[in-house]
Amino acid sequence: MPNAAVSDSKPSGSKASSSQISWLALTLTPGLGPTRSKRLVDFFGNVESVFNASLTELEAAGLPVQSAQSLGTGRSLELAHDEAAKAAVAGVHLVAFDDAEYPSRLRQIYDPPLVLYVRGNVAALSQPGIAVVGTRHPTPYGIGMAERLACDLAGRGLIIFSGLARGVDTAAHRGAINGKGKTVAVFGTGVDVMYPKENSRLAEQMLALGGALISEFPLETFAAPQNFPIRNRIISGISFGVLVLEAAEYSGTRITARCALEQNREVFAVPGNVTNKNSWGPNTLIKQGAKLVATWEDVWEDLPADVRLALTPDPGAESLAGQTASLFEEPSLSRTKRRSIRCSRLMKPCTWTRS
Repeated sequence: MPNAAVSDSKPSGSKASSSQISWLALTLTPGLGPTRSKRLVDFFGNVESVFNASLTELEAAGLPVQSAQSLGTGRSLELAHDEAAKAAVAGVHLVAFDDAEYPSRLRQIYDPPLVLYVRGNVAALSQPGIAVVGTRHPTPYGIGMAERLACDLAGRGLIIFSGLARGVDTAAHRGAINGKGKTVAVFGTGVDVMYPKENSRLAEQMLALGGALISEFPLETFAAPQNFPIRNRIISGISFGVLVLEAAEYSGTRITARCALEQNREVFAVPGNVTNKNSWGPNTLIKQGAKLVATWEDVWEDLPADVRLALTPDPGAESLAGQTASLFEEPSLSRTKRRSIRCSRLMKPCTWTRS
């Protein structure tokens, strides 16, 4: 049973197309993951042809017996129709791999989800954005930097992607809301299951500002520990880059950063106190070539030129700290002087070495 529904009253979702039903059926087939399902579709030419194949043809394609029987007997399609009906009642939209609304960046990764369950603004998934990730147990410094950077970046039109977990994720979503920007949460549960429960109000605020809640897991999927590392590839894959704040040596944030490297995404990191164990992640990434971030400008200048031009900054959407997200006040320096100093420090470029 779900821990807590996101909302008791939901608008009806759109009716799923036959193609969406077919993709959904693949995700509900035992023994099939995204990669094997994509190979199966490529083998038969298109997703509909998979369900027109005989049991013998399915087994000849190299499927496990259990998977072939579920597809060949129509059991997978039956499950998909039931799931699509539940999604429509819950106000959840289904976005399949070959839909025009499917995020193009996410489609490029090695193992993209075949179907996304979406509550909220589907268009937000395809807009330029950055992932903000970190520990569930941040220091006040980590919380402050996450909120302020997210506020400044969201206020300038970037989507803030994160996982709605306690700690840095929550601070990032909250910062985007403070900047009147859009933010998208990638769930490790069903999109109708709020985890943690105390973020229900935050989720509603995200939706009210044009954000979204998304998941690849079926409705009513509970918070199983193994699901959260799996969803991390979506957080990095849907973004142009990943911004890491506080994170310990062995953490889910480290998995997200590794996914970003494998997906050829930019990696940014906010340096931390070297005596704090949660600084190990970002400080190590910086040593390995990730870009050091102190203000929103450090991220902004690495955006593709066409993205920067397309975004329309809101001049009133600044963090409470002032013109930048730095926690260090520089009252005697003008903004132009601060930028000059920062640029001089970046004269020596960093290079990223992939092992």
